[in-house]
Amino acid sequence: MLKRIARAALRAAGLYPRYPKPLDIDSFEALYREPAPTPDGPRKVFHIGHSLVGRDVPAMLAQLAGDGHDYASQLGWGAPLQSHWDPDVPINGFAEENAHDKYRDAHEAVKSGDYDALILTEMVEIKAAIDYRYSPKMLHNWATLAQSAGLTVYFYETWHPIDDPEGWRMRLDRDLGTYWEGKIMRPALAMSDAPAPIYLIPGGQVMAALADALCAQGPVGPLTTHADLYSDKVHFNDYGAYLIALTHYAVLYQASPVGLPYALMRADGTPADNIGPEAARLMQETVWGVVTSLSRTGVRPKH
Repeated sequence: MLKRIARAALRAAGLYPRYPKPLDIDSFEALYREPAPTPDGPRKVFHIGHSLVGRDVPAMLAQLAGDGHDYASQLGWGAPLQSHWDPDVPINGFAEENAHDKYRDAHEAVKSGDYDALILTEMVEIKAAIDYRYSPKMLHNWATLAQSAGLTVYFYETWHPIDDPEGWRMRLDRDLGTYWEGKIMRPALAMSDAPAPIYLIPGGQVMAALADALCAQGPVGPLTTHADLYSDKVHFNDYGAYLIALTHYAVLYQASPVGLPYALMRADGTPADNIGPEAARLMQETVWGVVTSLSRTGVRPKH
């Protein structure tokens, strides 16, 4: 009730946007009936986000992809898409998170012609981002800018703290359709006269599937439960970063990650914790199973 009253007050003051109805589900699904365009070589990727992107996931992705893959990023601490888009909204932790040679100004980078893919994500808590940070409009703005410059746009689904009172596993089942798609992607697409696909990088869904696999078969290598992917209640450790880098690889390259290397370096050049062959194989198979089961990724299994 209080949230509805607050929204009404903001809307009356002209500070809370009235979004169109979400793109209807049939039209949304129709955007993903065909696979995404097949990459014709190494990708040039720009990442916009926060610490659930970090420096290590893009660096690990580049190692998995091999020669020719290039990337840059603009990051912040818990940064909503709004802060990356609007110069009047500060990016918390900007100086600290972008103090590396892969930083590039986001607007300049997207318009530069130097990249073929833009990967976006929204802040955690996703419900707060939708309610107070104009997520659908921000996704629409970034996607429109990127697509007009010839980039393919990807939306990276993350997760919430593992001690969330509503239940970590339950929320991963619910939140993709309810929030990431239903209250961000579909309203964002509805703002376009001729919507083009925004492809999903299903980080949260991969986390859930790996948790289920570990529950079903027991410990594998250093992994006992999904908690072993985290350095705290929400941030990934090296194992989690590797899992998410595999997920990015599978979507961006439309290729199975099974058999990819697992002894990688962090962005700072130090060796990442080695997950070992058995857990790496489980991660790789899990990623490919999830990515090829969701039409929104734009990836179809190769037969």
